[in-house]
Amino acid sequence: MSEILKSLSDQGVSIWLDDISRERLRTGNLEALIRDKHVVGVTSNPTIFASALSKGDAYDTQLHDLSVRGVDVEEAVRAITTYDIRWAADVLRPVYDATGGVDGRVSIEVDPRLARKTDETVAEARALWWMVDRPNLFIKIPATAEGLPAITRAISEGISVNVTLIFSLERYRAVMDAWLTGLERARANGLNLAGIESVASFFVSRVDTEIDKRLDKIGTPEAEALKGKAAVANARLAHAAYEDVVNSPRWQALSAA
Repeated sequence: MSEILKSLSDQGVSIWLDDISRERLRTGNLEALIRDKHVVGVTSNPTIFASALSKGDAYDTQLHDLSVRGVDVEEAVRAITTYDIRWAADVLRPVYDATGGVDGRVSIEVDPRLARKTDETVAEARALWWMVDRPNLFIKIPATAEGLPAITRAISEGISVNVTLIFSLERYRAVMDAWLTGLERARANGLNLAGIESVASFFVSRVDTEIDKRLDKIGTPEAEALKGKAAVANARLAHAAYEDVVNSPRWQALSAA
């Protein structure tokens, strides 16, 4: 596995760990993965944190103190998750510095229950950005219709964003437009664009999971032959759309800034 990961890394693939826990951090496991497995980023979500909290005793002291202080559940969740994310960001900071901010990133997601609420998503993004207070942080915002203006507003304020839950080419293009608009507003606000990095998490495997079910229902040999192919084809078209954007005069003007 190490050889495969090294080969991917040598070809320019940024290898991210889709997991985080206090236990992984305090035992030095994340440092080992960075050193031995070429991991250059970490992402998280509420499910990952729920799993981490359900295992071992790494959170017991903090949970006890939060309970004694009478902290409500919402704020307790923020306190627990931002602590881990801040720690992970510090562990990955050497990677961030060595790559000029391209790698060494850590993502934390806004509350998914806010996915259809623009103003609340922006407020949550600001709160998480302030609480973690690390330059190598990504705030994860879903690519819902209501999330698109939130993405623009967050980026315009200098918040680096990881856009998640992108499945279609149409929505991906809308995400890229929100990204460019946010950068244009950030420039108009006098912010340094060099400090604002963003990534679009275009989903691949879940596309096949859904489409293969539909192909199974069709049940023909032609449908069977198409199984496992739609997601990669979709991703290739998404990358072509990305190349169109980064070769556009609109992006070139921002890149120059």
